[in-house]
Amino acid sequence: MGAHQTFPRGAVRIHGLSKSFTLNGAALPVLRDMNLYIRPGESLAVVGPSGCGKTTLLRVLAGLEAPDGGQVRIDGRPVQGVGTERAVIFQEPRLLPWLTVLGNVAFGFEVRGVPKAEAEAQARQNIRLVGLGEFEDAFPAQLSGGMAQRVGIARALAVQPEILLLDEPLGALDAMTRITMQDELARIWREQQVTMILVTHDLEEAIFLADRVLVMPREKGTPPRLIDIDLPRPRDRSEARFVAMRRRLMAEFGLH
Repeated sequence: MGAHQTFPRGAVRIHGLSKSFTLNGAALPVLRDMNLYIRPGESLAVVGPSGCGKTTLLRVLAGLEAPDGGQVRIDGRPVQGVGTERAVIFQEPRLLPWLTVLGNVAFGFEVRGVPKAEAEAQARQNIRLVGLGEFEDAFPAQLSGGMAQRVGIARALAVQPEILLLDEPLGALDAMTRITMQDELARIWREQQVTMILVTHDLEEAIFLADRVLVMPREKGTPPRLIDIDLPRPRDRSEARFVAMRRRLMAEFGLH
C-alpha cells in the first residue's frame, strides 16, 4: 500500500470478519468470514431473522465489540474501539432527562471540547435540521417518541460523523410516525452526505432508505446476499417496482 494513498471519507471495508459468543460453554458463531465493501455516502440496510448477527455486525462496526477474526477498516484505517467518525443511533434515543432538547444536543458538541456558546449555536442548527426548532426548551418527558428520536439524531450529528450506524432506530414508533421519520432519515442522509448503515426488521423501510440491502442468512456459515435497490428517489411505496422489490425481499425469507 503506497505511503501517499488516500481513501474516500466514509468508506468501510470488512474482510474475513468472524465473531462468536459463548452459550452454555460452547462457541456460538454469529458472523463467519464476512467480506463487504460499503461505498462512501452509500445507504446500506441490513435485514435478516432474529439472531442472524445484524446487531452484532453493527456493534463491531461501531467499535463496541471486537471481532474474533478478520478486520474492519474505515477510510483505510483499522477500527480499534469507538471513534468520532462514527455515530450510533439506537432504538431508544437515550436522552438525558434533566436536560432540555437544546441541552441534550449541545452536550454532543461540548464533549468534543466546543465552548458552550458555540456548542449551543451549532446545536440550534442541528435541531432545526431535524425539524424541532420550536422545541429547544422542552424536556425529554414532554416529547413524543418520534420527537425524542429526532433529538437523538441531532445529537449524533454533533460529532460530524462520516458514518451513521442505526440499530432499529424507528422500531418503537407507531406506523404513521415511522413513515414520517423514514422521510426525515432519507432527507438527512441526502443533505449530510454521510454513509448510513441501517439495521431493520422492516423490509419496506429497507427498500425505501437503502441503495443496497444486505440479507443476513438464518443458517450460520451461509454468506449474506447483497441486493441492489435500483429505484429512483424519492421513492414511492405504492409504485409497481417498489412493490415488486418488496416481493423479492420477502421471497429471500420464504415469505409470500
